[in-house]
Amino acid sequence: MATQYANLIAIFLYAIASVYLLRKVLRQETPERNLLLGLAPLILIVHGVGVYGLSIHQHGFQLGFFAVSSLIFWVINLIVLLSSIKKPLHNLFIMLFPLSALSVAASMIGHTDKPDTMLSFTLASHILLSILAYSLLTIATLQAMLLAYQNHQLKHRQAAGIIRLLPPLQTMESLLFELLWAGQIILTLSILTGIVFLDDILAQRLTHKTVFSILAWCIYAVLLWGRHALGWRGYTAIRWTLVGFSMLMLAYFGSKLVLEIILQDI
Repeated sequence: MATQYANLIAIFLYAIASVYLLRKVLRQETPERNLLLGLAPLILIVHGVGVYGLSIHQHGFQLGFFAVSSLIFWVINLIVLLSSIKKPLHNLFIMLFPLSALSVAASMIGHTDKPDTMLSFTLASHILLSILAYSLLTIATLQAMLLAYQNHQLKHRQAAGIIRLLPPLQTMESLLFELLWAGQIILTLSILTGIVFLDDILAQRLTHKTVFSILAWCIYAVLLWGRHALGWRGYTAIRWTLVGFSMLMLAYFGSKLVLEIILQDI
């Protein structure tokens, strides 16, 4: 019952914060940074209680499709909050808060009481690294989407609306590649721990996840090389980021969707 209340309160707080940010955007006003950085920890505490209640059971972990989506958005919001202390990333909350509310709602609707088996420390470390990599690269993708919109508006000389709330284009682009580098490093560790710790990383239930994860790693590696060697930026960087993210989502959410939802109904 406490888990349900925590998730409901988290949804309410995310919704209130989303309405506040939307009103600021429509009025072309800058959201109060200190207010956001003060409200976000409260929301994350409540959301964290809900995630804990859904994911941790007496005899194991519940790491199903919907529970993990809520956990990932909790991690994403935490990373953005901590990063916002020194970097202008708090504007990402404009997109993150509504998506987080939806993820919490979905986790409540799709939750089951059947826990997975207990995880060893090595397997748990692989899963945690995977979640951290997905979270960082999701933030990078949201940053790329904002950068694409900013590029488009400036190209057409429309510097009103949300554009006025964003940092300069060069700062936005630098932040994108910092996030990509961090995400790529953690993704590398995730793949390496999977190879070392999993008994058969190419087992039937893991093949698609493994292949798409490696494809995503290759795409991000090419992008980062292109940035360093060829000076890639702008729409080229944005396209590669979105393609890499698509492969990454197919690796995890695509495989879990098929295994846990589609095949379960056949």
